[in-house]
Amino acid sequence: MTRFILQRLGYGFLVLFGVVVVIFFLFNILPGDPARMMLGQRADSASVAAVKKELGTDKPLPVQFAAYLNDISPLSFHTVIKNQGSFSYDSAKYGAPLISFIFKNYMVAVKYPCLRQSYQTRRNVSELLYDSFINTFILAVVAMIMALIAGIALGIVCALYKNSFIDRISLVFSVLGMSLPSFFAAILNAWIFAFVLGGITHLNMAGSLYSVDDLGRGEYLDLKNLILPAFTLGIRPLAIIVELTRNSLLEVLSQDYIRTAKAKGLSPRRIIIKHALRNALNPVVTAATGWLASLLAGAVFVEYIFDWKGIGLVIVNALDKYDFPVIMGAVLFISVILILINILADILYGILDPRVRLSD
Repeated sequence: MTRFILQRLGYGFLVLFGVVVVIFFLFNILPGDPARMMLGQRADSASVAAVKKELGTDKPLPVQFAAYLNDISPLSFHTVIKNQGSFSYDSAKYGAPLISFIFKNYMVAVKYPCLRQSYQTRRNVSELLYDSFINTFILAVVAMIMALIAGIALGIVCALYKNSFIDRISLVFSVLGMSLPSFFAAILNAWIFAFVLGGITHLNMAGSLYSVDDLGRGEYLDLKNLILPAFTLGIRPLAIIVELTRNSLLEVLSQDYIRTAKAKGLSPRRIIIKHALRNALNPVVTAATGWLASLLAGAVFVEYIFDWKGIGLVIVNALDKYDFPVIMGAVLFISVILILINILADILYGILDPRVRLSD
């Protein structure tokens, strides 16, 4: 089992390194001068040269890549500044090191990964992503919970009333939900429930988790703004969970032990809840794990349309302003989440099913 876990961690590290390479070289060959973006097009050449030196963009691309790896790595190396007895470690940039020690002419520091600074706001990208990730995480979790509760309930009803009118209608809506683009679903839901039916629902077309009080008393928690984006984000996993629950439950209900339970005189409710549903939910839980990671990464259009202040809105605003460090940091951050969740899922599969470990 230890070998299996180490193997999955090794694969995850290789995938992450590949993502880092693609991100760095992709954004460094795109047109645009970071110094000009920060200072404006009318900046003089001396100021531009100073900013390039500060950012390190005046160095060759391989040197810039090594510096980028040094920044994002939790283990970094910093050279001695001659005749000063200090090191090139920038506490304002990296924060105080967790652990540091001297090795020859280098200071080796254990620190939090640094995603550099925004060209526009000069804030650390890690701070921007942390502030926005909380909102995205809440949105994705609520959307997943709504999809699980409604999807499992509808799936049970469709399995119990197979080929009925409600079963056929749910199939149509499931196909529609899986094929409907997120941005179009967001626009449609905002128009119907916040504009056309706004007098009944009292929902806003745009808004985040916190709203500003009109009387000047600061921000307050506004949970009604969570309803529409969470519903929109949960449409696709809801459609898949309905079909998975229905098909899995129909398969379980055809097993011999279910017929035996019926022969013993157990009530249909007891058979469904105590025997069939427990085994039928295994593929649903598996799908929900993967979909939660996808929701964290795929909320860009939903957040933008509903003005939900999460990572998706940060990415769109950064793209609009060519703020490359924010985009690079966001893509890397989301990639790490997806890789960690996939590794965790593989390890859980290996624990629950030894055949997965033996196949490797």
